[in-house]
Order: sequence, then structure tokens, then C-alpha cells
Amino acid sequence: MNTVLMMNSKNQLHKTKEQGAGTPAIIRLLASFFSYLFHPVFIPLYIVGFMVYEHPYLFAGFAPKEKILVVAQAFAMFTFFPLVTVLLLKALKFIESFHLATQKDRIIPLVACGVWYFWIWYVWRNLPDYPKPAVQLAMAVWITASLGLMANIYMKISLHAMSLGVMVAFILLLAFSQPLNFGIYISVSLLIAGIVCTSRFIVSDHSAKELYGGLLVGVISMLIASWLG
Repeated sequence: MNTVLMMNSKNQLHKTKEQGAGTPAIIRLLASFFSYLFHPVFIPLYIVGFMVYEHPYLFAGFAPKEKILVVAQAFAMFTFFPLVTVLLLKALKFIESFHLATQKDRIIPLVACGVWYFWIWYVWRNLPDYPKPAVQLAMAVWITASLGLMANIYMKISLHAMSLGVMVAFILLLAFSQPLNFGIYISVSLLIAGIVCTSRFIVSDHSAKELYGGLLVGVISMLIASWLG
């Protein structure tokens, strides 16, 4: 495997694999595409969209405008504000890259995102009509950001893998708790997780430990939220 020397957050040289070394350009392009398409700021929004528009009864009692409001709330807190936070931090030179390539760059964004995630969980928890799985998802995303912040002290844990762990665990918990045929949804979630994790191996410098650790953190966070919720 080709390696290159890079500076880490402590200004020390270390070896890391060269991104996409030996991989055909079309594969690297597809890996980048899937990494952006299933970026951590989009995964919770996709899950909320699934609950609102695909699940047969979780939001069945909501009017069309109310469903749009639910998705808008999810977009604002899970996607828009985290993206704006990173843009502002980059503009103010608090971080070096939009890609949060170092452990140091990830500290402030994870803290800020934890605030946004806690807020939407708190709001949804106090709305009596919101389905329990939606509240549990919001809690799981917040717990994931918190555990990710702690794990970031020891390694550059994969944020993609953390969000995918939440997604897979969420679908599996729904499948076990409801008398519906979730076979296709389980298959799709596992396929997405496999494609994106493979893509991260190709276009990032994550190690296997950082990717598998991210998946584990996401799954544990969803299990904790399900137990507490």
C-alpha cells in the first residue's frame, strides 16, 4: 500500500495511506460522490424523510403542511446549521479545512453540532404528537456527536461511519419492534453502509479501526437512545 508523510495536529510527521492510490479514477470519483451524497449532515434528514413519507403510519396523522414542517425542522438542525457552522469556522480561520481532516478541526464543529442536535431532540420530546422513533433518532444523533467528540481525543473516528451506524441500528430496531416487512429497508441500509464505508477507505486516510469504531459508536448511540426513550 502506498504511503505518504503528513503532519498531524501535534505537528509531528506520520505515515498515512495515499488517498485512492492505485485506484482507477472512475472508482475514486464514485467514492467521492457517495461520500458527499451520504454525508453525516444528510443521513438524519434522509431517515426523517423515510419516517414522514415512506413509513405507513408513524406520521400518518400529520397534514401535508405539518409533514413539510417536520422535514424543515430536521433540515435546519441536522443539515443547515451544522453546514453554516463549519463555513463560519473556516471563514474565521478556527479550522483549516471544510473536510475536518484533523482531530483538532473536529472539536468545535462537534461541540456546536451537539447544541443543534440537543435542541431538536428537546423540542421534539416536548411535542406530544411526535412519534417516539423520531424523538429517539434525535437523541441518538446527539449522543453520537457527544461520543464522537470523546473518541476524537484518541483517534480521528469516521463521522460518516458514525451516522451510518445510527441509520442501520435505527432501521433494525424499527424492524424488530413493528409488524411490517422491513426486508427491503434493511437491505438498502446495509448496502448504503457498505458502499459508503468502502468509499471512505478509498478517498480518505481513515484506518479500519476508525471506520469500524465509528459504526460501533453509531449503533451504541441508537441503542442507548432506544433504551432511554
